[in-house]
Amino acid sequence: MARRPEHLDLEHATLHAQDAVVLADDDGDHHLIVGAINPAQPLAVLLPLDDSFHIRAEAAMRFQRRLFGRAAGPLPRALTLTPRYRLRLVRMVRALDGQSSGATYREIAGALFDMPSQSATEWKTSPIRAQTIRLVKDAQTMMRGGYLRLLAGR
Repeated sequence: MARRPEHLDLEHATLHAQDAVVLADDDGDHHLIVGAINPAQPLAVLLPLDDSFHIRAEAAMRFQRRLFGRAAGPLPRALTLTPRYRLRLVRMVRALDGQSSGATYREIAGALFDMPSQSATEWKTSPIRAQTIRLVKDAQTMMRGGYLRLLAGR
């Protein structure tokens, strides 16, 4: 039987905005838009049948477990970032910031990596140079809308 809002475990809920409630969770907070909820009606989840349906369904199951007072469990794998990818994203933002400020690739690399002093010839063939260029280009792609892939779990 579907539950009504008054039967839910909202002990750790906080009002985030005028019509949004945030349920704190150690593995990832849950956000509920409550503006259209009728307290007399059972709650329902509406999920679009799109390419992200599987991620949305997993998130809805976590949310349902949390609302019923059970441990929600970990975030869907598609929504988690590995420590390595998180570091790459941080480097991308820093590289883009450096590039936007007029820094050279060599200056950006010096700020991002602990690299030894290199001659101009060594720098031209350095793997760190290639990595720095990729970081800047990938950051530009993210800035132009590529970040939406992160939200879709890709």
